[in-house]
Amino acid sequence: MPIFSPVAEKDVTKAIVSGFLRQFEEYAESDVIIIGAGPSGLTAGRELARNGFKVLICERNNYLGGGFWIGGYLMNKVTLRAPAEKHLAELGVPYEEAVPGLYVADGPHACSKLIAAACDAGVKFCNLTMFDDVVLREGNRVAGAVINWTPISAMPREITCVDPVAIESRLVIDATGHDAVVVKKLESRGLIHTVGFGAMWVEKSEDLVVEHTGEAHPGLVVCGMAVSTLYGLPRMGPTFGGMLLSGARAAEVAGGLLRQPVRV
Repeated sequence: MPIFSPVAEKDVTKAIVSGFLRQFEEYAESDVIIIGAGPSGLTAGRELARNGFKVLICERNNYLGGGFWIGGYLMNKVTLRAPAEKHLAELGVPYEEAVPGLYVADGPHACSKLIAAACDAGVKFCNLTMFDDVVLREGNRVAGAVINWTPISAMPREITCVDPVAIESRLVIDATGHDAVVVKKLESRGLIHTVGFGAMWVEKSEDLVVEHTGEAHPGLVVCGMAVSTLYGLPRMGPTFGGMLLSGARAAEVAGGLLRQPVRV
């Protein structure tokens, strides 16, 4: 006796294609597009979606979580400084205190819980999707993102002729880590200036990153290590409390902006 229901290969293909295209069409216009699915982007997306906003996260890799799942030096333990352990407790991630005020957890557990929490809140994702450019409106306000398939970047330039597509949103969040790709694109257009991240200093970096998280240009909120690159702040290495708190702060700022009257 067969165990599974009778389904043909064409049915599997149709289900994938139709499901993806329906979602892509729906999220071609969102409240917020987040570029980067690391811990700060995932946290921002989760908080915004929990508050009823329509959120799409674009990630250039074929996996989510950035460095959160693997920790430092290819050892999959992640550290967080107080009070960020409260985020782990909320997610249901076990952790232990390494030294007073410093907590350690399993990276894959923490990362998978955060991804699941974002999905449960209603966040949608586009993997293997690289940011190419910004959509600009009156006053050079950021109003969306131009995206393409990540594998396009590996093709020889001579045979690459795949135009990107644009998706629109009321806000864009740059959560792309040290690369700060959205910020850098605005810099290339003369609309913003970056300083570049500084040397490692954990105690200074995390506080400063959270403090400077916010709207860096009309329509663009910056969080995580992209903040460090923009303002010349120290890097923090494989400790992730600043990432989680920066993502939460970005959601708070973005939520406030989204509740304001639409700017024209």
